[in-house]
Amino acid sequence: MPQSCNRIARLGVTTIALAVLFAAPAAQGQQPCEQIKTACTKAGFVPGGASSGSGLWRDCVDPILNGRARSRKSGKPVPQVDPQVVAACKTQDPSFGQPKSANAGVASAPMSAPPASVPATPPPPLSNSAQHPNIVFVLTDDLSMNLLQFMPHVLQMEKDGVTFANYFVTDSLCCPSRSSIFTGNFPHNTGIFKNQGDDGGYLAFVGFGREHSTFATALWSAGYRTAMMGKYLNGYEPARHAAAPGWTTWNVAGNGYPEFHYSLNQNGQVVPYGMKPQDYLTDVMAELGRQYIKQSKGQPFVIEIATFAPHAPYTPAPRDASAFSGLTVPRTPAFDAAPDLAGPRWLSRQRALTAADKMRIDEAFRKRAQSVLAVDAMIGALQAAVAAIGQAQFTYFVFSSDNGYHMGDYRLMPGKMTAFDTDIHVPLVITGPGVAAGRIVDDIVENIDLYPTFLDLTGVASPASVDGHSVAPLLRGQRVADWRTAALVEHHGPRHEPEDPDAPAVRSGNPPTYEAMRTATALYVEYADGDREYHDLAADPFELRNTFTTLTAEQKAALHAAIAAMQACRGSESCWTAQHPKLAGSTKEQP
Repeated sequence: MPQSCNRIARLGVTTIALAVLFAAPAAQGQQPCEQIKTACTKAGFVPGGASSGSGLWRDCVDPILNGRARSRKSGKPVPQVDPQVVAACKTQDPSFGQPKSANAGVASAPMSAPPASVPATPPPPLSNSAQHPNIVFVLTDDLSMNLLQFMPHVLQMEKDGVTFANYFVTDSLCCPSRSSIFTGNFPHNTGIFKNQGDDGGYLAFVGFGREHSTFATALWSAGYRTAMMGKYLNGYEPARHAAAPGWTTWNVAGNGYPEFHYSLNQNGQVVPYGMKPQDYLTDVMAELGRQYIKQSKGQPFVIEIATFAPHAPYTPAPRDASAFSGLTVPRTPAFDAAPDLAGPRWLSRQRALTAADKMRIDEAFRKRAQSVLAVDAMIGALQAAVAAIGQAQFTYFVFSSDNGYHMGDYRLMPGKMTAFDTDIHVPLVITGPGVAAGRIVDDIVENIDLYPTFLDLTGVASPASVDGHSVAPLLRGQRVADWRTAALVEHHGPRHEPEDPDAPAVRSGNPPTYEAMRTATALYVEYADGDREYHDLAADPFELRNTFTTLTAEQKAALHAAIAAMQACRGSESCWTAQHPKLAGSTKEQP
């Protein structure tokens, strides 16, 4: 039997090799990148096949381009392609490998405008001035609103600047949210809906060419120094992947969730870190950020420091491991709440939390509170570094998170990805020159707004292809009469990505694909399985009762039309119009 299996295996490899050889004449007229794609297609790799190990991009094109073995999940051998063809492809199109969405009916890759090109040579440097302010952007991972109470520097930022009370993410998942921040576009325009596969993570972001149209490329092209530190996108590997275009300084980790025993790609050099207290990743980022700010004296800069904290496994700095003894997660009305009988089917199967579940949740919350202490200390160190170079009056500080986090809410174990406020509503606090102190803004803001805001604050024009809108007028205390009245949230699921360190845990909630709309007064969700969910936030602030069936046919039709318009929008004008829905039964364009 083993000999028979070996013969069959050899025959299979030979068949693949012959297929590639026989395909050669047909590919003679093809460009080199197309030859690679043809070889992969003939070998049985298909768009959207990543979940089964046969994805065109992740399981075939990427291994060929990067000279690595096939993924562990793949059951197909990667075809052999002439190295000269591979080299020619890389030269001709460095961003080749654009994957296709695995979700039917979704335009995952093409934009109305091609990605902006990055100049081949650095632009002339700028000088520090009020017209060219600095930006320090601290982006946390999975930080929920209930952790702000443990961050005194952030609380002081709220006193010194503007707090956005209704700031939402385009998807309560890492890579889709971060892609929206980098590009200013909704997931349906970035093509990034997951953390891995043909429509998710670092490889898809690169394959779609999104790295060439970020706020970093725009600001670098304008003469700014730019730095990316910490977490970039899931799937980035420091030893394999180079710095993204547009960043003059690059200190990025791969799997830095444990906070110890990781490697950083530091401007092209892979630097390993160990298990000593001084290797704690958040502290390392603080020191690298401080050094970068010191080195930037005399030239305007933008730095994004993206922490892995407080993401699981919720590792605090050793000095903080004993903090908050006895702390428990807040018991809101949503904690361990029985599913609404009229709620979505994916949620109705959740069983009541046990005493052991609650103990695990409380321990996790305590560790999360401990872990943000180092993040808060980092913010203080960065503020001191800016003051030390005399740039405090010319520097904006921006604090936020990629998504929220539920812990026991709706009987769910710790996780994210839902359309509930626990997951989509995150902090956004901004301080800096001209920012109104102690102001709370109630207008609806999304993470697609960060890109145009950063450019607006630094005097750089945003391209029309950006879906977001600058919040600069709101920072200065101005009231914008026609500000958007609805936020769009998009999610593709359920997720099955076992190789992703950010894969959903058991019983943490893994909803099916949905589109959601959050207004000042309501949450509306359309699930791909046909379920609908509507919460009147005035009567149901914790989103426990689904009242969709009580709406009139006219109201239901208006809600559906509003979601459809937002999901189809492209660019600033189109999306701004779509986010002003006229909903039945309301003169204020809100349900």
